[in-house]
Amino acid sequence: MTAHDQTAEVDAIVARARAAQARYEAAGSQALYNRAALAAGWAIMEPARNRHLAELAVKTTGLGNVPDKITKNHRKTLGLLRDISNVRTYGVIADDTDTGITEIARPIGVIGAVVPSTNPGATPANNIINALKCGNSIVVSPSPKGVATCEVLLGYIHCEFDKVGIDRDLVQMLPGRGSKEKTQRLLEVTDLIVVTGSQNNVKRAYTSGTPALAVGAGNVAVIVDETADLADTAEKIRASKTFDNATSCSSENAVVVVDAIYDAFVREMAKTGGALISDEARVTDKLWVKGHLNPQAIARDADAMIAALGLAGEVPTGTEYLAVETSGIGPDHPLSGEKLSRVLSVYRARDFEAAVETARDIQLHQGRGHSVGIHTSDEARPLVLAQAIPTSRIIVNQAHTFATGGSFTNGMPFSLSMGCGSWGGNSIDTNVHWRHFMQTTKIVREIPANEPAVEDIFGPYWKEAGQ
Repeated sequence: MTAHDQTAEVDAIVARARAAQARYEAAGSQALYNRAALAAGWAIMEPARNRHLAELAVKTTGLGNVPDKITKNHRKTLGLLRDISNVRTYGVIADDTDTGITEIARPIGVIGAVVPSTNPGATPANNIINALKCGNSIVVSPSPKGVATCEVLLGYIHCEFDKVGIDRDLVQMLPGRGSKEKTQRLLEVTDLIVVTGSQNNVKRAYTSGTPALAVGAGNVAVIVDETADLADTAEKIRASKTFDNATSCSSENAVVVVDAIYDAFVREMAKTGGALISDEARVTDKLWVKGHLNPQAIARDADAMIAALGLAGEVPTGTEYLAVETSGIGPDHPLSGEKLSRVLSVYRARDFEAAVETARDIQLHQGRGHSVGIHTSDEARPLVLAQAIPTSRIIVNQAHTFATGGSFTNGMPFSLSMGCGSWGGNSIDTNVHWRHFMQTTKIVREIPANEPAVEDIFGPYWKEAGQ
């Protein structure tokens, strides 16, 4: 297919999406938008479909594991539907008599969503639900490995749409294995782009001329201080690090342990399946091949990863992840970056202040703006981190993977896409959620004048600095 033909194909899909969205908005009501969002949610959450999507995702991408993808598809979708259940996205959503301003919810139009192979079911479903809830249509561009899962997901969504009389053209995807040319055209002709995944796609989105929501790279560092509950911390890190074989951008990549409890914490990690590796070269020599992560080791089950690294028989039976001692940070120290595997870098810090410095250096090397974590009983220390490290989220005493993207035990919006602020080259520093898929029209009425005297504004300043 020529470049011209690919462009024409994308244009035709977007044209159908635009026509469907116009009809959807014209017939709009909160009940209709809610119904469409619920239809898309049930399409992925229905247990038999969820299992099939999880199995297909692992089979076609080679990333993650089936039980955890089932859990992810279910919990991420259920949490999102909870978040939006009572949200008004149609008609008047605010009416303030004091300001005289009435806000009316309006759709954005056609959403273009670029989604990664790490979450080929959950991420597009999340974007689709948010888009529909706010009156939009959406066109998904999956990664080549994620095409099969996305096709099946859309088939399930369309079956649910047929049950309740919703237009299938509201949710479409770029056909075939995709190409940079098709994705680029999608970036150019939709009304809003949402990009999760490669930083190359993020940069292309921001330079496409279309408003874009994009996310930064992850490389989570977590501090364990001398006041932490070590057994609880070790178990949370194990659960988080191993979930879906570390495919999440919120998976811990480094743990920075204060010296006073270092040995005790290493023992707790061992109890939960973390095998300590003192010679980092034993891991780095095979986790990276010609400068790239070894595909036989990334996002694999523990046994497969251990075998790929040549460590079979050299770590304890039941090892769930490798905890690799290291001290270097930067381009010449690959363990200081994201590893997409059951490999956790372990740094030793003389005290809390040194741990903060190490975590900051890791973030400045990679993952700035995303998130860091801390396990502590000192309520003041999270604030120290928040003021010292260029990050959008400080996750306190939680399993990082489950907390960052929304949890039933914290207040973060459920999402698979985390904005990283200007630190990470993003326009937002929040989790991508429903409000990003909606805009408003403001009716502005005249109110009684509220004009201060100049001295009311400058009086305190004049006293300090003079006129």
